[in-house]
Amino acid sequence: MDHKGQQSHWKIYLGIAGILILLISLVYTTYLAQRLQEGERNKALLLFNAYQTFKDADIDADVTLQLTIFENNKDIPIIVATDAGEVLFGKNFGIDLDTNRTFLQQRLNRLIAKGPMPISLSDESAREYIYYQNSKLHELLTYFPIIQLLLLIAFVSIGFISINNARKAEQNRVWVGMAKETAHQLGTPISAIIGWIEHLRTSFADVPEALTDIKTQQNEVLDEMQNDVDRLDLIADRFSKIGSAPALTTVDIYTQLREITNYIRRRASRKIEFIEPRFDTPPLMADINAPLFNWVIENIMRNALDALEDGTGSIAWEVTMHNGYVEVDISDSGKGIAPSKIKTVFEPGYTTKTRGWGLGLSLAKRIIENYHKGKIFVKHSKVGEGTTFAIHLPTKSNK
Repeated sequence: MDHKGQQSHWKIYLGIAGILILLISLVYTTYLAQRLQEGERNKALLLFNAYQTFKDADIDADVTLQLTIFENNKDIPIIVATDAGEVLFGKNFGIDLDTNRTFLQQRLNRLIAKGPMPISLSDESAREYIYYQNSKLHELLTYFPIIQLLLLIAFVSIGFISINNARKAEQNRVWVGMAKETAHQLGTPISAIIGWIEHLRTSFADVPEALTDIKTQQNEVLDEMQNDVDRLDLIADRFSKIGSAPALTTVDIYTQLREITNYIRRRASRKIEFIEPRFDTPPLMADINAPLFNWVIENIMRNALDALEDGTGSIAWEVTMHNGYVEVDISDSGKGIAPSKIKTVFEPGYTTKTRGWGLGLSLAKRIIENYHKGKIFVKHSKVGEGTTFAIHLPTKSNK
């Protein structure tokens, strides 16, 4: 099992453990709430019995004791009423009940409709009921599972975000280190090749006039070699810039895309058609870091070439201005991307090739979003028909 599979299993195990802990907590809290409710009902019954005892005894000397019993009940709101619904008295509603009989009657109606089952006591002359409301403690205990659930969700969310951020930071450090090391390693052979090219140019300078045609052909080969070495030097420069804030310059995006297209066209099959806007299209300026932006476009176009089966098909691009963004669409008529894979094409390691690390589109996303503050996404794709990638670059007014 790979590392990603192990991580997924650990997430599942942790999720199951969290759910079990929550269920156990909910069951236990519910049990405590039921026990508390039973205790409050018994307490209300005892208070009512004490009231009845002192009322029936009709002993003036015990009035103080009777009032003391009810004054000691600080948490359970109660209303004593007759069978006909006449309020006798109430307690613990936070107001002066002697002057608020209307409030008591309204609260009694509410308790009759939604409150706990009243306690009924009867004597020979009349039946009386004690209606009570659950205490604040009971209400808080009832809400506790919800609060606990919200806290658990907040804790898990913060933990998940922190772990993801830490993992992304670690990936960033790995990619930056790898990119800079690649740039450093490329530097030595590039310098050596440049030296050999200059050596060959010097050697061909002494070729006799009779071999001018051969000399011309050799110089053309050396020129192409020089172009490729310059390209390697540009790639090394791109890698060296990853991890540092690149400088953005204002350029005509049409000109930039045409240069990249020409480079790709010279290295592609002649059966592939490149479709571009007309050359008389007015310039459209955008702030980019040319080496990094070119790398992104090249990566998308190379992927498009790989998607064209049998080396035939078309690659097209167009540029528009919309809602303060310069929008670049790059389309191909290749094999397309399955709907289930569209959301994963920018993840590190995703690739359809037998060789490669699958970092191209991931780095392209990082370059566009982190360095250019833009967006890159799959705008459209259908298996067997092709794919369109979209790049949105903000203008100065949108930054």
